[in-house]
Amino acid sequence: MRLRHTAAAALGALALLLTQSGSASAATGDFSYEFVGLHGHPQSATLHDPPSPGCVVLPEVADPGSSEPAFAPHNDTDEWVMVFTEPNCTGDSWTLRPHGNPTTARLKLRSVFLTGRH
Repeated sequence: MRLRHTAAAALGALALLLTQSGSASAATGDFSYEFVGLHGHPQSATLHDPPSPGCVVLPEVADPGSSEPAFAPHNDTDEWVMVFTEPNCTGDSWTLRPHGNPTTARLKLRSVFLTGRH
């Protein structure tokens, strides 16, 4: 079941990417998240006008073997985004609406796919 969900999410992300025309641009706005820093304290990071469409691996949590996932993403961009539990936009995924409310700390992520869709 999990494999089917992961495959469907990956195919959906690929379909969105393939339907885009023109060259890559940027989403307008900020995508922010929290992560546990090197000293064990929560920190926050923000992607300002992230590249779109495409997958962004969150650098602070890119290595599952040496870091906990990021959490509490907030999509304040003008695009729909998909957040993924694993690097390279793999694993389980959730979709966040443009200019949505902040999520809870229970939502974990390591990468985000900006769809290019407003």
